[in-house]
Amino acid sequence: MMEKTARTPRLGGSLCAVCLVISLLCASEADVQAGEILQQVKASGVVRCSGVARPGLAERDGSGHWKGLEVDVCRAVAAAVLGSQERVKFTDWEPGPNDRGRAASDILFLTGAEMAESGFAGGLVPGPAIYIESHAILVPEDSKVQEISGLSGQDICFMTGSRIERSLEASFDLKKRDWLRRPFSEEEEMMDAYQARNCRAVAGERSRLAAIRQEQGLDHQKSRILPGSLEDFPVMAATEVRDGQWAAIVAWTVHTLISGEMQRTPWTPGGDEAMPVDALELGVGKGWQSRVLKAVGSYRDIYDRNLGHKSPLALEPALNASHADGGMLLSPFLE
Repeated sequence: MMEKTARTPRLGGSLCAVCLVISLLCASEADVQAGEILQQVKASGVVRCSGVARPGLAERDGSGHWKGLEVDVCRAVAAAVLGSQERVKFTDWEPGPNDRGRAASDILFLTGAEMAESGFAGGLVPGPAIYIESHAILVPEDSKVQEISGLSGQDICFMTGSRIERSLEASFDLKKRDWLRRPFSEEEEMMDAYQARNCRAVAGERSRLAAIRQEQGLDHQKSRILPGSLEDFPVMAATEVRDGQWAAIVAWTVHTLISGEMQRTPWTPGGDEAMPVDALELGVGKGWQSRVLKAVGSYRDIYDRNLGHKSPLALEPALNASHADGGMLLSPFLE
């Protein structure tokens, strides 16, 4: 009589299933692995940002510390990825050719012209606009001129060879109006001429003119910025093309600041719920948008304390208001 042998269970199918699960878990882990820049930021414990010095956007205070709208946007990104708005390093960015290598900062706040002048435009992702700058004109408060076209035939001070000079030429040529050119190679000389009323107006970036407006000179001359502009252009939060994940983190942080202005209503979400982004692949953890808004406030909060009615510059938001308030800032939201 033959003895029955025990049947050994077949493990092939089970082993394949286990291997499949492990491979899927590994793939999922790889999908959420931090990108190169995010890894560097977390390893160093600091977000490095740089921008061209502009009043209200990036400037040093009396203690030598950087402050401004760009600095606060940098702080917002630090709050998102590092959990603290204080973990930032901001430096001045000097326009001019570089070695076309990797950027020295994780975020660069630049205009299109500044990107082109650096020779690095092809290596940057021109991220969302964080501020709309303008070329504008400053006149004495008692001037009878009420709009830019009213300066036809009058002398205007400007820095020679600057983009502002080109804006003046283009604007007056388009209107077929003539004007008297008063070029300067030194800003201090230009401002002395304006304060001495040797020219009827001075042209410059609106943020810079707002700072000049605070300086009344020896004769305590008060000034005002004429409505309208010669040209408008964005200052963008640019990042390197080599890391799409980092570019997405910066972009969604800026969008969170802008959409965070939206008020909650019975019909629409607002605040950190206006455009919820709980994407695991960003590598910023849950609740990051609430953390950002709690740290620095909404975009309007940032604008008001650096450039608006809570700052010495006292600039109306104008183009930097939300789209709902007639401005140009519009970010994704749950429509």
